[in-house]
Amino acid sequence: MTDPAVELTSIIRRHLEAQGGWLPFDRFMAMALYEPGLGYYTNASAQFGHTPQGGSDFVTAPELTPLFGHTLARQVAQALDATGTDEVWEFGAGTGALALQVIDALAVQGRPLRRYTIVDLSGSLRERQRATLAAHADLVRWVDALPEHMEGVVLGNEVLDAMPVQLLARVGGAWFERGVAWHDGQLAWADRPTELRPPLAVPGEHDYLTEIHPQAEAFVRTLADRLHRGAAFFLDYGFPEAEYFHPQRHMGTLICHRAHQSDSNPLVDLGRKDITAHVNFTGVALAAQDAGMAVLGYTSQARFLLNAGLLALAQSADARQNAMMQKLVNEHEMGELFKVMALAPASSADGWVPLGFAAGDRTHRL
Repeated sequence: MTDPAVELTSIIRRHLEAQGGWLPFDRFMAMALYEPGLGYYTNASAQFGHTPQGGSDFVTAPELTPLFGHTLARQVAQALDATGTDEVWEFGAGTGALALQVIDALAVQGRPLRRYTIVDLSGSLRERQRATLAAHADLVRWVDALPEHMEGVVLGNEVLDAMPVQLLARVGGAWFERGVAWHDGQLAWADRPTELRPPLAVPGEHDYLTEIHPQAEAFVRTLADRLHRGAAFFLDYGFPEAEYFHPQRHMGTLICHRAHQSDSNPLVDLGRKDITAHVNFTGVALAAQDAGMAVLGYTSQARFLLNAGLLALAQSADARQNAMMQKLVNEHEMGELFKVMALAPASSADGWVPLGFAAGDRTHRL
């Protein structure tokens, strides 16, 4: 049997030959993650889980504790009521754990949904989601593209970080776009001069590597065009622009995850590990505003969850769930590194403040 990593490398090598021997990193990253049947998110690897013994590579907040989804459901319920909608859209639903938590919590709150729509390109993950959500088969549907008209509350937990990025490298005072080539029988880094620049000038003359996020920003613009009524909540690790392009962040944020360990080389073990970059939340906010959406709030995950009622829910949870809850809010774990941003079309932006941003909103720092 052919090794999928070998097959994926062969496909990328053929693309390199067709493109004159060089691919921009965002093209390479898209293939490494999403090539049908072979990419990291489209093959049958476990990906999500608590430990490497189960074959997983990382854990996300919904897998840590249902308190995450149950708390987020409080925000969802308020947003549904404020925008007069009755559908939730989730992008990149992983194992389906967050969907299950939100659906069940909304039912307990007496706020049933008309429909829960999952947008996911991965066939293998869809099957896991169907199994997780079997009890709600009449409520959940799957789509692989956005319709022209959407209404409802949009959720994206660790979605923006998985969108392909371009790499910019300042070397010897000159800017290059860093891409991928084939050299000495293997994939290798290769730089080409470019007119592209980071959105902020980076002081100093030292060598500097960073990312820009045209695909994430294009996604937000498309969402703005399609979402006519409702609100969108994105939870992810990242920074505002001034922190993202800080002179001391000279190695960028690109990172790979495999077996609950991280490394910085995406050119090996193709399809076997996650490739990700932190989110530039200022860029997301500006793209949304340029497309006519309003920024309803931006804050840390810890502040968002505490505002939305996490502690009240934790009172009835067991000791293990409360221990996992600490990972969601502790500054040295997910609480500060992860941020939450809410967006809404102009028709749904006035007259309400989302629960999660009632205190500690940082929109002014974007």
